[in-house]
Amino acid sequence: MEKTWRWFGKNDQITLSMLRQIGVEGIVTALHDVPNGEVWSRQQIAGLKAYIEQAGLHWSVVESLPVSEEIKYAGPRRDVLIENYKTSLRHLGEAGIRTVCYNFMPVIDWIRTDLEHPWADGGSSLYFDRVRFAYFDCRLLERPGAEADYTPEELEQVEILDRTLSQAEKEALVDVIIVKTQGFVNGNISEEDRHPVALFRKLLAHYRGIDRQGLRENLRYFLEAVIPVCKEYGIHMCIHPDDPPCQVLGLPRIVTSQEDIDWILQAVDSPCNGLTFCAGSLSAGLHNDVPALARHYASRTHFVHLRSTEVFSNGDFIEASHLGGRGHLVELVRMFEQQRPDLPMRVDHGRLILDDVDKGYNPGYSFHGRMLALAQVEGMMAVMRDEKTKRTKV
Repeated sequence: MEKTWRWFGKNDQITLSMLRQIGVEGIVTALHDVPNGEVWSRQQIAGLKAYIEQAGLHWSVVESLPVSEEIKYAGPRRDVLIENYKTSLRHLGEAGIRTVCYNFMPVIDWIRTDLEHPWADGGSSLYFDRVRFAYFDCRLLERPGAEADYTPEELEQVEILDRTLSQAEKEALVDVIIVKTQGFVNGNISEEDRHPVALFRKLLAHYRGIDRQGLRENLRYFLEAVIPVCKEYGIHMCIHPDDPPCQVLGLPRIVTSQEDIDWILQAVDSPCNGLTFCAGSLSAGLHNDVPALARHYASRTHFVHLRSTEVFSNGDFIEASHLGGRGHLVELVRMFEQQRPDLPMRVDHGRLILDDVDKGYNPGYSFHGRMLALAQVEGMMAVMRDEKTKRTKV
């Protein structure tokens, strides 16, 4: 597989020169300075592509060309925004960029409650604490009916937290869930917003009355509009699984399981309508057999995210070592190297280790932590390729 890296543009502290030195081959990036819903111009795309190529790399994958909220909830500007999206796809196709990773998660992207959960070795990683998330939902967001989504035992723990958390800890929880992990991903909320909870409530309100089937139909509407453009230019649209793969905040989540993915791929049955196989997102759901899903969707997978999680009995989960956890990356690398060695892959959600701390990296996108993960995965790939060579000679 092609070794790629998510890079956040010219202002990223991790430079293209650094990435070339550690063996990265392709860049996964986007026009992060273009507001959601606006057209990516030919000039902007060409400029970033040339900048990447001057560093001896190439723009392998767009992650992401964001799908505006109004497309997801079928707002009055949906068709205008879809036309803008199609124009951006045409411009990418003309520039020779053929893989676009996107998601259809309403309002909130990936969810964690702790960005620096300590490990025994002194490093740290992202963590999801179900009780703390319930506390955010029930006591800070004060979502109507939220209590019905949690067990009596979880609600009891929420009450205990309510008596012990300081105001600073409450504000930090809001900052983690709806500011730091969202602003750089989809731009719905930024560090400059002074009332993030109020803004978040307004975003949630757009989805009142929209259930799973309703969101599915909105996705079908979007795909039926954009896939013809993808066919024209040979672009693969690769939907990313929901993270975590379960319903949250009363919102429908529609990319959580094999049944969901089957529905999406059949809704517009084209090779251009494909999957970003994210082992980390899928492994956070105990209902998902990650290696089995990888084998099942190999032909419709066009981009791979390699990371893993460990899920605990109480519903909490943590980013695991790339050598362990429920992602079973060794199995995945073996399968993809055998069946789809052409695929771009990137390691994801690296730990904070060494001097990654206090660098201000986007959450989950450390340098040394991801470099360690890339080395581990590159070692797996080398073993698989060596095995393949030996079999060929025999």
